[in-house]
Amino acid sequence: MALAFTSSTSIAFSSSSSSSRTEQGIHVSSTKFQPSDVSHLVSPAAFNLSRKRSAAVKALNAEPRRNHPIVPSATTTFAPDVVEKAVEVEDFEKLAKDLENASPLEIMDKALEKYGNDIAIAFSGAEDVALIEYAHLTGRPYRVFSLDTGRLNPETYKFFDTVEKHYNIRIEYMFPDSVEVQALVRTKGLFSFYEDGHQECCRVRKVRPLRRALKGLRAWITGQRKDQSPGTRSEVPVVQVDPVFEGMDGGSGSLVKWNPVANVGGNDVWSFLRTMDVPVNSLHGQGYVSIGCEPCTRAVLPGQHEREGRWWWEDAKAKECGLHKGNIKEEIVSGNVNSNDGASDIFNGNDIVNLSRHGMENLLKMEDRKDAWIVVLYAPWCQFCQAMEASYVELGEQLAGSGVKVGKFRADGDEKVFAQQELQLGSFPTILFFPKHSSRPIKYPSEKRDVDSLTSFVNALR
Repeated sequence: MALAFTSSTSIAFSSSSSSSRTEQGIHVSSTKFQPSDVSHLVSPAAFNLSRKRSAAVKALNAEPRRNHPIVPSATTTFAPDVVEKAVEVEDFEKLAKDLENASPLEIMDKALEKYGNDIAIAFSGAEDVALIEYAHLTGRPYRVFSLDTGRLNPETYKFFDTVEKHYNIRIEYMFPDSVEVQALVRTKGLFSFYEDGHQECCRVRKVRPLRRALKGLRAWITGQRKDQSPGTRSEVPVVQVDPVFEGMDGGSGSLVKWNPVANVGGNDVWSFLRTMDVPVNSLHGQGYVSIGCEPCTRAVLPGQHEREGRWWWEDAKAKECGLHKGNIKEEIVSGNVNSNDGASDIFNGNDIVNLSRHGMENLLKMEDRKDAWIVVLYAPWCQFCQAMEASYVELGEQLAGSGVKVGKFRADGDEKVFAQQELQLGSFPTILFFPKHSSRPIKYPSEKRDVDSLTSFVNALR
């Protein structure tokens, strides 16, 4: 993945005039947010720390690396004095407790120090520009990426350009797969999310591009705050093992998620942005607080919660696009787990066969099959099943016409006992391979569920 570095020779307010800030919405939005003491956000010691580091970090101007799989047009290189360190095994629950009362600047500094080039800031074009400012203040090199869904507001695109120029960086943009977008729009139209929920569109335009980006990282930094969404974010820790996505090493637990402003209130974030004279999206001055795609975002009225402007036609308790779906809690009902948000089905691909209970029973009975089968036992609410969806769909595409059928079997609810007794289900997802000349399925033994690992498993057995 390409890198976007910035350096600092001193810590000072931006030289941009106050009038230019008024054009970007600072003056208007200041009537909505009350200034508050930000001494706990940026301490004098932290400023001194940044000054000391600034001498060691130089501005870099490198030619784009054209063969990079993620962002071919971004500035790419390593700071000459940054040495990559092996990431040690750590108790992140304990680390989260240790950093619970730390300032966002301290948390950001810890994250960048720990992961170096293997961590990046997720920037949405809203008030999480504060994350970039904190990273800038540490004096360390840092990377920034953003998801361009193709449906953002014009103001957001202009804001991206302003941020790049302000910090002298290149944002690493991730785009949705054009074939998937084309199929969705041709099949269901441009605004299907108003009728059947936003999850499918978000999965194509945001979740899958994010999954590709995170595959090149060991950690990422988000702007989640506890006060953003009481229904889904009230217990967000400052650091956690990502419950949904996988990092470059693959498998569960391979990605760490940092939330430096988790414990900071929205008013304090805005006080920090004004104090540091940070550029902001001009939509904030028009009543927008939480900003996403243009068709799914609107301004909020005074007194409304900021997330009420996102997917306003849906249940307020499940307002996540899938990027932070691990925040949505699960309920245990009569021994079965069900999602609060009515999770839609997953593993939907043209080359994946949806097997019924009868179909699975037939597979178990056959001793001489025409084709071998690989089948995933899944539950659509399972975060680990969701995390491997793209890999499994790609596996189906690769194996099409090869003599190996790719299937899925929903094994929760009423089918769970059957799957446990007859299909070796221990936890979701469970992956089984049915050889051509054997009735006994072979269970996939690894937690690495990337397409290369799954392909190697199939090739070793067929």
